[in-house]
Amino acid sequence: MALRNAVMAALLEGEASGYDLAKGFEASVANFWMATPQQLYRELERMESEGLVSARVVQQERRPNKRLFSLTEAGRHVLRAYVAEGPSKPTAIRDELMVRVQCADIGDIDAVRAAVVERVERSTAKLARYERMRDRLLAGRSEDEYFADAERIGPYLTLMGGMAFERANLEWGRTALRRLEQRASSGVR
Repeated sequence: MALRNAVMAALLEGEASGYDLAKGFEASVANFWMATPQQLYRELERMESEGLVSARVVQQERRPNKRLFSLTEAGRHVLRAYVAEGPSKPTAIRDELMVRVQCADIGDIDAVRAAVVERVERSTAKLARYERMRDRLLAGRSEDEYFADAERIGPYLTLMGGMAFERANLEWGRTALRRLEQRASSGVR
């Protein structure tokens, strides 16, 4: 998947500035796609030159003017074609922490343990943020009511995927910490 598809998916929520996209990217698509603000700005420029998004300038008094981007009909067409493509490629995990854990037996087990604690803390915070997002989306409705009433269900479904991912991180992290503690207390290195 190209970054442009994720940007267009984020723009389905409505018009946004590059800054808003960079901030909101974390909230809307970060549970399945990561990008730096610089990558987003470069991609928006390319997409505008290709006619996939349009931009309008909003005058601001005490701040620099900002450009608001929205999907064009051509962008929606490209996004529809992307959605209709064949099967998605399988997810490939590239996780530096897993390499460190793999080497725990020959390295500093305390450093590995600290890195796993950090992952657990980050996943706990992300899951809490996702739960707040879920509560805002549901707005007091049950999931069944949401799916029956919502204009768009994709954001909720991807949020559910992000929540499941963070729950899996937490389960793995807690198990790994328990086993690393056992190893450390046994004196085996």
